[in-house]
Amino acid sequence: MSFTPILPASGLLGYRLLTQTEDSQRAIFETQPEISRDIEYFNKHIGAVETAEDLVSDRRLLRVALGAFGLDEEIDKRAFIRKVLEEGSEDPEAFANRFTDPRYKEIAAAFGFGDTLGARTFEPGFGARITAAYKDRQFEIAVGGQDEALRLALNFRREIKDYADADDPEGTAWFSVMGEKPLRAVFEGAFGLSEAFGQLDIDRQRDELRQYNETVFGSKSLEVFQDDEIVEKAISRFLIRRSIEDGPSAATPGYAALTLLGGGGGVGSTGLANLILSSTL
Repeated sequence: MSFTPILPASGLLGYRLLTQTEDSQRAIFETQPEISRDIEYFNKHIGAVETAEDLVSDRRLLRVALGAFGLDEEIDKRAFIRKVLEEGSEDPEAFANRFTDPRYKEIAAAFGFGDTLGARTFEPGFGARITAAYKDRQFEIAVGGQDEALRLALNFRREIKDYADADDPEGTAWFSVMGEKPLRAVFEGAFGLSEAFGQLDIDRQRDELRQYNETVFGSKSLEVFQDDEIVEKAISRFLIRRSIEDGPSAATPGYAALTLLGGGGGVGSTGLANLILSSTL
């Protein structure tokens, strides 16, 4: 892929600069030959796909389908993906429902091969929905090629609203978030959690995340992320803490103050985080 995003800075400043130019950068990205050819091919041929076998037998179609759900790395696991798709999403015992990663259930439900109503590939607008998701994720991958933290931020902004609108945003939706590594990374970063947190009992992890969420964002429920300002606050906290882990630079908010306070002797990472977060959020 020849597209290279323009990212003049990292961290929170980089995110803000990226969002200011995002529309124009996405427009350029979508004209790249590889992306435009994939989308054209998918839209032209997906309507003829009737079974999971049809889909996995066409690598070009499969590449877009998997890419739309962030499953690009599964492109060579044809038998595995076929089983995910064929068993659908409705049966609690279906193959896709055995994984904590919700992406398998999402792709199975989206294509519908194993569900009651069958393949959804014939539905009006189906190709457009899948290719729109594909473009979003591929743009994020391009950004991540230069700055993984910014990719995680873009992914969080796009994905978290689905969980905010979930049936049980204070309960089971948290388990789904915990099973999706990119979302989990942003929450753990925003709350300043260490790697040891992942070793806790799964129910305790959920309870502690809810408590942190209430303390920082005002609610134990993911429903709070229906508010764009709360979404941006979470992203800001994550990026600030990530920048501190990487070491502050002149582009870090509050850097001048940190330099003065540090007096050349250094400032602890917790102190840096608290100072910067209090001055920017």
